[in-house]
Amino acid sequence: MRYMLMHKLDDSNPALWQPTPEFMARMGAFMEEVSKTGVLLAAEGLMPSSAGAAIVRVTDGQTTVTDGPFAEAKEVVGGFGILQVRDHAEAVEWAQRFAALFDNVEVEVRRVSEYE
Repeated sequence: MRYMLMHKLDDSNPALWQPTPEFMARMGAFMEEVSKTGVLLAAEGLMPSSAGAAIVRVTDGQTTVTDGPFAEAKEVVGGFGILQVRDHAEAVEWAQRFAALFDNVEVEVRRVSEYE
């Protein structure tokens, strides 16, 4: 089963988008570990919405595009990982280990839709 882990960051807090060398060392060690297990399929951090983002909405057939930064949106997705795991419990376990790298973070765990 594949699961996507998405972590959210406060888009209005520039410090969260400029990680310290210590944080990057912890993240590097975690990424090395999860890579060696073979469960990591993909992972990337995202730039803040001020670095070039857009929201495309279709409402009743009408399309609108809103360019970032998104002042009204405090939390935005800061990065993601896609894992190949046995089950939901294993995905949550990896999400908890990932979240422990941060002082404050929310990690959403979602199963990827797959044809069985």
